[in-house]
Amino acid sequence: MDDTLYPLSLGINLACRKNIEEFMVHRLHMEESEVPRLCLELYRDYGTTMAGLKALGYEFDNDEFHAYVHGRLPYELLKPDPVLRNLLLSMPHHKIIFTNADEAHVAQVLSRMGLEDCFQGVICFETLNPPAKNGATQILCKPSVEAMQAAIRMANVDPEKIIFFDDSVRNIANGKAAGLHTVIVGRSSLVPGADYALNSIHNIREAIPEMWEDGGEHVEQ
Repeated sequence: MDDTLYPLSLGINLACRKNIEEFMVHRLHMEESEVPRLCLELYRDYGTTMAGLKALGYEFDNDEFHAYVHGRLPYELLKPDPVLRNLLLSMPHHKIIFTNADEAHVAQVLSRMGLEDCFQGVICFETLNPPAKNGATQILCKPSVEAMQAAIRMANVDPEKIIFFDDSVRNIANGKAAGLHTVIVGRSSLVPGADYALNSIHNIREAIPEMWEDGGEHVEQ
């Protein structure tokens, strides 16, 4: 969803990382000079910085983390996107949001962009990590193949009928490993595991016109 339905250049990603770093300093009392490096290392090694912090043994409430990181984002940067809305509504497919973010963040993004009714389901942090696991040290998230497989089970769709859109190279690689058709968004050329490349999500129809020809397949975004 993030940096896929809207461009990376909008700055939401940068603001999110800044909030994560501030959480690490002010809530976990980590050394400020070490935080930027560690933040990126944990993201690289565990899929998300949050997952890495849990794996290292840091204890904090998941909801508190999400409220701190996402609750302070500049959502006003997100504007209604009628072009994308019309594209999504015209697709003869079941569409599902698949994100590592929490459900409150998903609701904010879709509402701000005017896309609330364009998707038939959401697989998010709470879906992959239900309340019983709220204090768990291992978080299930993209890019792990296990998270991809869990999402496929939850969507209850044959992976060969899923088209997976994402802006992350490693998510695309593991999506392909899980048996999905894959589309890298935000790039003009293919990356390992990608079947298609889109500079912008707005280019779907030009790049993959067959999605409007073969009704009944499922799309996961």
